[in-house]
Amino acid sequence: MSDETDNPAQADAERDMAAEQSAEMAESEAAEAAEAAGEAEPDPAEVIKELNDKLLRAMAEAENTRRIAAREKADAAKYAVTNFARDIVRVADNLGFAMMSVSPEARQADQNLENLYVGIEMTMKELLNVFEAQGIKPVPAEGQPFDHNIHEAVSQMEDPGVPVNTVMKVIRAGYTIQDRLLRPAQVIVSIGGAKADAAGEAGEAGEVGENTAEGGQKAYEQAAQASGKAVDQEI
Repeated sequence: MSDETDNPAQADAERDMAAEQSAEMAESEAAEAAEAAGEAEPDPAEVIKELNDKLLRAMAEAENTRRIAAREKADAAKYAVTNFARDIVRVADNLGFAMMSVSPEARQADQNLENLYVGIEMTMKELLNVFEAQGIKPVPAEGQPFDHNIHEAVSQMEDPGVPVNTVMKVIRAGYTIQDRLLRPAQVIVSIGGAKADAAGEAGEAGEVGENTAEGGQKAYEQAAQASGKAVDQEI
């Protein structure tokens, strides 16, 4: 028989000791695993801080998106009629040309022509009232200092009695819509007579050549003549 049979008590003791050692090793391994797991877990305070930062950034981005959308919506409503306004101001141009083509003498000599002129003038005033209701306003021009932001010089005129770069005459009216330029005013600018050379050397804003001046003036005269013919045909 084996030693276990000869000494069963000793065999039981050895088995108990081996079991205890195994249990101790298992406990030790479990403790080490728990300790390692505890070290791997992030600090709750750091996690909360990181989540709070992410939340604040998300809220800021959402607020910026909301503001941009609101501004774009307001601009769309504010300038919705821009394209239409750019076309409809041409009607005011034609009415203005028609009024300029009729001289005061002709109006006094023909009552029917006077009545027609008054009707065109009333239509022009009503159209300008509609423009103003939609935020469309004429650009200040005649007698004002030349401003390249709102004026477009088509010619120059020498006049010693007028300061350099002063708008002397408006060829085509300009308009703004709300706070934006819809169309610049085409104007004739003074070069101030004796100061013309100095202005030319300095390259003052609004300077144009002789060909441009003559071309702009001829275009204006042709438009005025065409409008005058249309008025005569109506009469």
